Amino acid sequence: MLELRAERPRRWLLSAVLGLLAVPGVAAAHVRYVTSADDVGDGLQFLATSLTDPTNAAVLGGGAVATLLAIVVYLRVRPFRRDVEVFRAALADYGDLLPWLLRLGFGLPLVGAGFAGYLFNPVVEPMFPGTRLFQIGLGFALLFGLATRVAALVGLAAYLVTLALEPLAVYSLEWVPGFLAIALVGSGRPSADETLGTVATAEGTFYGRVDPIHDAAGWLNDAIEPYERFVPTVIRVGMGVTFAFLGVFEKLLAPEMALAVVEQYRLVEVVPVPPELWVLGAGFAELGLGIAIAFGLFTRMSALTALTVFTLTLFGIPDDPVLAHIGAFSLASALLITGAGPYALDNYIGTAKPSRSEPPDTTATTD
Repeated sequence: MLELRAERPRRWLLSAVLGLLAVPGVAAAHVRYVTSADDVGDGLQFLATSLTDPTNAAVLGGGAVATLLAIVVYLRVRPFRRDVEVFRAALADYGDLLPWLLRLGFGLPLVGAGFAGYLFNPVVEPMFPGTRLFQIGLGFALLFGLATRVAALVGLAAYLVTLALEPLAVYSLEWVPGFLAIALVGSGRPSADETLGTVATAEGTFYGRVDPIHDAAGWLNDAIEPYERFVPTVIRVGMGVTFAFLGVFEKLLAPEMALAVVEQYRLVEVVPVPPELWVLGAGFAELGLGIAIAFGLFTRMSALTALTVFTLTLFGIPDDPVLAHIGAFSLASALLITGAGPYALDNYIGTAKPSRSEPPDTTATTD
């Protein structure tokens, strides 16, 4: 009997550590999108109380140690080196579809926001007449690839103005890397820009004689082209900051709202751990994942983890608006294609250092 009693805490602790692997996926919804709670609570007091609990500290510490050990073992053993190489090459082959993926990922939410009656995210109301039509028009311009780079820059300016007037817009920071990435990568194909450009440059076409924007568009494309290589960096840093921000300010520093979501969806029945451990697990997991993505550490694996989080969120939180997550979903998908890009830790971990006469290798080998 004594052995059984001693075994129960160990079993509970093990189930809690394993269960917390599922916590971020189900609890990573935008908290403000799914709860009517207004009180954010005292985040610092919550952290001080929760982290000094021996059980919480043991579970979170055990999870962190297990993650670090897994990384160290993987880097030393590299059991899937060839698989990773083939996987990376297969994904990179979809590079020509990257503009289309980003246009869909941010055009659809814009159209949806316009028809649903909110501005960029479900907790921000339109502030000016015509805002809904503006979003619908801008969304369709991105979807069809019409004046794509200009549309993306206009969208970025509109979001920044909205952010200055309504602080709640900060909970959808993914619009910044999304618009910037589209402005850098351009329309691609299929797109109206590519089609109209082909007609405009064809010999003997009437449209080619009257087209007023082809030369201007060519100038803009030439000006931006040298910076297109930074698309992965823009996506990576922007998405990482967004993830880390939500983990800190929607979970760890807004415990009452996060705990309300745990209670609302009876998440303790999914993984039988205390509610505060749900909040801590989700918050620290999003913070860690955001940091890994921002610094380009195991970028493709981190992006794949983010996609898993989004997928589990859509199934686990039925009231979470799907359109509000499409942009972040497309950013994670884009990172699977591009990898880390310039200025990432992946470029230096496990790679041979180039000589001074050689340019640095920007191909991620550990993601």
